[in-house]
Amino acid sequence: MRHRNQGRKLSRNTEHRRALLRNLVTSLILEERIQTTLPKAKEARAAAERMITLGKRDSVHARRLAATYCLTAPAVKKLFEDIAKRYASRSGGYTRIIRTGWRVGDGADTAVLELVDSSVLQKRAEARERRAERRRKAAEEEAATPATPPTAPAKKEEKEE
Repeated sequence: MRHRNQGRKLSRNTEHRRALLRNLVTSLILEERIQTTLPKAKEARAAAERMITLGKRDSVHARRLAATYCLTAPAVKKLFEDIAKRYASRSGGYTRIIRTGWRVGDGADTAVLELVDSSVLQKRAEARERRAERRRKAAEEEAATPATPPTAPAKKEEKEE
């Protein structure tokens, strides 16, 4: 029986599982979007929500608790200075899981774990739209120009003897 045993084991021992989740949360804080398997994303979501809630407290004790969990100092800095301020008026639900299909190698169910209302993601989407628009315009210009048949190179006049 699994009474009062919460969380997924993820086929790992305790130390490996804890290190995995710490890596996922640190990457999520720094990149604001990660791609992983669905069970890992669901476990990392809970830890990430706890870290963002710590960031909203903004006390020395909260910073130290976050520093013991996050693996890098830039992640802690970004958590408290950027992410916590972004979600100051929000009382939860800081992350979103989007299923992305199955992995080719082993058929694992994959998902994207991302922060909600991310300006970084909006900037990436805008850049992607600009690139698509440029490609579309280039294709239209190419189609608009009249296609001239390739001409044979001019033959040199034969020398008369």
